Amino acid sequence: MPDALARGPRVHLRPLDPDDEAEFLRLVRRSRTLHRPWSHPPATPDSFRELAASRPGDARLVICRNEDGVIVGYFALGQIVYGHFRNAYLGYYAFEPYAGHGYMREGLELVLRHAFGALKLHRVQASIQPENERSIALVRSAGFRKEGFSLRYLKIGGRWRDHEHWAITIEDRRAPHQPA
Repeated sequence: MPDALARGPRVHLRPLDPDDEAEFLRLVRRSRTLHRPWSHPPATPDSFRELAASRPGDARLVICRNEDGVIVGYFALGQIVYGHFRNAYLGYYAFEPYAGHGYMREGLELVLRHAFGALKLHRVQASIQPENERSIALVRSAGFRKEGFSLRYLKIGGRWRDHEHWAITIEDRRAPHQPA
């Protein structure tokens, strides 16, 4: 397995590895009810391999418990753009039975530390379906602010779905945290 990119008290962040396939697919199957209708993670070997394939401008990351290395969640920083933008789009999902234990909150902190540190980004943004209260609570707790709303923004599960846009910048991270 790859080395940790960042480590917190209970979890660490590392790149998704092709060797994660069996565990990842087992967790996706176990978490289907948790994920729907918000996301449709890869559920077949071919779709996992496509996800795990290294692509410029993307960082595919997993959050693992320190105590046993088990994968508890997934984060993606996609469409990373440098130059005058220095931005990435954030996607994520937790896995059962680990959801609701604070692992994703700690993991998001590690992802942001990596994004604004090693990746030298200025901004990270997430698009979230308005009814996905747990996901909104996660980004809000990390200091993201709501910036807007788009009708029928992304096609998920075969349907065009509305999304709210949430973002955080490096300046937000440096300022004293005020919940949104």
